[in-house]
Amino acid sequence: MTLMKSNLCLIVLQLSFQHKVGVLYCKAGQSTEEEMYNNENAGPALDEFLHLLGQRVRLKGFTKYRAQLDNKTDSTGSHSLYTTYKDYELMFHVSTLLPYTPNNRQQLLRKRHIGNDIVTIVFQEPGALPFTPKNIRSHFQHVFVIVKVHNPCTDNVCYSVAVSRSKDVPPFGPPIPKGVTFPKSAVFRDFLLAKVINGENAAHKSEKFRAMATRTRQEYLKDLAENFVSTTTVDTAVKFSFITLGAKKKERVKPRKDAHLQSVGAVTWSVVARDFGQSADLECLLGISNEFIVLIEEASKNVIFNCSCRDVIGWSSGVMSIKIFYERGECVMFSAHDNCGEDIREIVQRLEMVTRGCETTEMTLRRNGLGQLGFHVNFEGIVADVEPFGYAWKAGLRQGSRLVEICKVAVATLTHEQMIDLLRTSISVKVVIIQPYEDGAPRRGCSELYRIPMVEYKLDSEGTPCEYKTPFKRNTTWHRVPTSGQPLPDRMPCQQILQHAQTAIPRSTSFDRKLPDGPRYRIRFRCMLLRFSQCQLDECNCESIGTCN
Repeated sequence: MTLMKSNLCLIVLQLSFQHKVGVLYCKAGQSTEEEMYNNENAGPALDEFLHLLGQRVRLKGFTKYRAQLDNKTDSTGSHSLYTTYKDYELMFHVSTLLPYTPNNRQQLLRKRHIGNDIVTIVFQEPGALPFTPKNIRSHFQHVFVIVKVHNPCTDNVCYSVAVSRSKDVPPFGPPIPKGVTFPKSAVFRDFLLAKVINGENAAHKSEKFRAMATRTRQEYLKDLAENFVSTTTVDTAVKFSFITLGAKKKERVKPRKDAHLQSVGAVTWSVVARDFGQSADLECLLGISNEFIVLIEEASKNVIFNCSCRDVIGWSSGVMSIKIFYERGECVMFSAHDNCGEDIREIVQRLEMVTRGCETTEMTLRRNGLGQLGFHVNFEGIVADVEPFGYAWKAGLRQGSRLVEICKVAVATLTHEQMIDLLRTSISVKVVIIQPYEDGAPRRGCSELYRIPMVEYKLDSEGTPCEYKTPFKRNTTWHRVPTSGQPLPDRMPCQQILQHAQTAIPRSTSFDRKLPDGPRYRIRFRCMLLRFSQCQLDECNCESIGTCN
């Protein structure tokens, strides 16, 4: 094992964005592990659920995260289920997609993969018996997410969710409201995937997995110490020896330009930060490492700002100053000292190395003859749609671009209503945008990715859900919201209310310039955001929860 590979293994132990998840299929009347493993093929209800959850992929030649599945000879099946969520890759070990052995009731080829997964989704058809983890024999399966389908393969299909976890696995979010069923939607998919990822992260904090990680880390460190530590002593006298007259002059190795910017640790610069709260300038020390950006006030030695490099989404740089945008578009601004303009160039280079952000683009948007700008924007300031070959499109605005400033006003300080008003009423619309990634996805900070949109529920007098609200529509592609609702005679009451609530919201658009006497749309989104690191939930442990009727 090389030195670089050993160091990489140590890093991967601390941070992983790849997860493998087991999926067990439980038919009506079943509850035991053996019965679930021996379901040879998936039913229509499971196929519908898997289609919502991810993408069916051909394993042979598959180059992305394969979770120990065979991508050369099909020994672990020809197909599997794969998906991405935020920055994560998930491969599902679906029992019905793994090889089936007719004469082996234990189905070891299937259990070999699912039994080693930390998180397992148990999919129950209507009529399935209550699930209990006592029926599962495994040393690794610590979290079970039980998903039961209701009215499968109909317009009224919905799912109920429960969680069973081992005693030493701490609670994790997002929370599951009592007695609530989830309609089939992209919001439910996001909710379930967030639950699965958080469940595995929580399981790694348990005593068993913590001890395993400690032992593995010790072995890697032992390998480094035994195989890559030199026993040769350094002769300091050579440093001060005189040059012999007959010796050939040794050629000096020319140092690489800006080599210090490749440092893993923090590279520092002396800057002047702008305190907008007190309208004052502060002498600070700026430090940018591979993980964090910090500003330390030189007078008090206090840290006045810090954020993760993964939170940085872009920056605007000038000759002597720079503005860094992070998380949802918040920004911090600082400038270099006189005669130190080269520092700004180095700071930009360092940001390009350690973050996934990019330089912002400033553009002035023109209106067409009808006063329209030609694009749609959602409440986050992300461009949802651009009119092809319109003025905005010709200026370089594309779907997935993120507005961070509108007419010199930070978008992070604006409500969605204020954002739309500013776009509609300003005579000259100047915006600062951050271009999307190459695949068209908008740039988001890491902290923003962990925020899960909370849904609001309303139960009727009998305790059954009659309303399901989402703060915004979360689909893989952008959709325009219709401007008028239509009756839905064949849908459940909760779905009718959801559809009516969504269609009643006017489009988030900056196409139309607001006329002096025209109607004003008031759009209010209640987005209750939850950080995974701060969630405190009340889920029961493995002994008290685990039944899903």
